[in-house]
Amino acid sequence: MKKIISILMISAAGFIASSSFAATDVAKANFKATEERAEADFKVAKAKCDALKDNAKDICVEEAKVVRTRSKAVALVTYDNTAKNHTKAAIDVADAEYALAEEKCDDKSGNDKDVCKKEAKAAQKIAIADAKAGKKIFDAKVDAATTANDANYKVAIEKCDAMSGPSKDACVSTAKNQYK
Repeated sequence: MKKIISILMISAAGFIASSSFAATDVAKANFKATEERAEADFKVAKAKCDALKDNAKDICVEEAKVVRTRSKAVALVTYDNTAKNHTKAAIDVADAEYALAEEKCDDKSGNDKDVCKKEAKAAQKIAIADAKAGKKIFDAKVDAATTANDANYKVAIEKCDAMSGPSKDACVSTAKNQYK
């Protein structure tokens, strides 16, 4: 079972790597277009906020920023699907949501405002911690799969050592194709 999972992970990584070279230009164009669309949508949403006054206007702008940040985060992860980018995207969204929550707290006063701001900060810290933990889990899984694959390769090569001639060559070739 572990052997199959290792093979599938490595095969998927190889497929993604080989297909990403062909699609790099298209993916980059889509990424840029999505970012530009997010900026254009933000400007439209922000213009709608101009009709509002005081804190309602500030909240409206922060809501537009959250939408823009989410769109850009999805674009980034779609373009370059790595643990690092997932973490960056999640942190960016957490920061934007924090700014919105903090702006909403401005309508409150006294202890309610203090509690609101502390809740907003706590939510941000939790989201950032979750994002960082997700990256660590992903990295640990990749390391585990690599370690398992290397160990299985060494076992396969050891089994080949008992053979000789063409059968040993075939065995080594199979091991290399299967695990490297």
